[in-house]
Amino acid sequence: MSLALLFPGQGSQFVGMGRDLAEAFPQARETFQEADDLLGTPLSRLMWEGPEEDLVLTRNAQPAILVHSVAVLRVANGTPGPVAFAAGHSLGEFSAWVAAGTLSFADALRAVRFRGEQMFAAGQARPGTMAALLGLEDAAADALCREASRGVADLVVSANFNAPGQVVVSGDVTAVTRLMEMARDAGAKKVIPLSVSGAFHSPLMEPAQAELERHLAGVDFGAPEFPVISNVTARPTEAPAEARELLVRQLTSPVRWAESVATMLEAGVDRFVEMGPGNVLTGLNRRNARGVSSVAVQGPSDLEALGGS
Repeated sequence: MSLALLFPGQGSQFVGMGRDLAEAFPQARETFQEADDLLGTPLSRLMWEGPEEDLVLTRNAQPAILVHSVAVLRVANGTPGPVAFAAGHSLGEFSAWVAAGTLSFADALRAVRFRGEQMFAAGQARPGTMAALLGLEDAAADALCREASRGVADLVVSANFNAPGQVVVSGDVTAVTRLMEMARDAGAKKVIPLSVSGAFHSPLMEPAQAELERHLAGVDFGAPEFPVISNVTARPTEAPAEARELLVRQLTSPVRWAESVATMLEAGVDRFVEMGPGNVLTGLNRRNARGVSSVAVQGPSDLEALGGS
C-alpha cells in the first residue's frame, strides 16, 4: 500500500483537543510540555480548558493544531507504515514538513506562532473576511471574484479549492459581501460566511508574507525523508530552499487542496491518514478520493484502531 499523511489547518481546533492523548501517552504529554516551554506560555492548558474565544485566535489556534498533530505523529511512531507523501492544509503544511524531517518541531512551532501573529496584524491593518461557496465549480467562483472586485483596494479572490463544488473566497469585507449575494444568484447551494480575523490566502496578507519571509530566512530547512505536496503548486517538492519559498508564497496564494489529493492519487497513494484535531480532510476525501481508505487519528482509540489495521 502507498500511504500519505495529511495534516489539518486552522478551524480544526476545539477545547479539549489532545487532552486524552496526553493522559494516555507519556510521549504526547512530553510534546505538549515541550511546546509550553518553547513558547513560554501554557498553550496546553488553553487547548484543554479554553476559553474557546482565546483558543480560536489565530496566534493560538495555529500552534495548538501543530502541537496536536505532532503529538499524534510521535505516538504513532511509524505505525501507519512507510510514507510516500505528506500534505497539510494551509498551516498544516508546517506539520507535514515536521513529519518529513525538514523542519524541527521547535522551529515549526515558533514559525506558526509568528505566522499567526502576523496574519492577525495584517487583518487588523486591513480588515478582511472569508466565505465558503458550496455547489459552485472552481471556474465559476473565479469568475464571480473578478466580477465582485473593484480594483486592488476592494477585491476578493478564491482562497481554498477544497473539493469539487467547495471553494472558499477571501478579501475585503465589502467585496466578499457583494460576492456572497452574487453567488446565491448564481445558484450556489450554500454561502457560508466564515468567522476569521483576516482575508487569509489573499493579497491582503502581503504584509504578513513579508514578515514570514524574514523569519523563515533564519530557519534551518533540511532534506526531507519523503516529498511534501505544496499548497501553492499541488506538486511534490523535496528541495529545502523550495520548501521555504513555497511556505512564504502560501500566505497570498490559494490552497489547491483538491489538486493536491489528485496528485497523490495519480502517484499511486491508496491510503490516507489524517493526524491532528478533527477529521475535516478525511471528510473532504469523500469527494476528493472516493473509495480510497481515509482515516482520521486524533486520540487514543484512533491510534489503537490504526495499530490494528
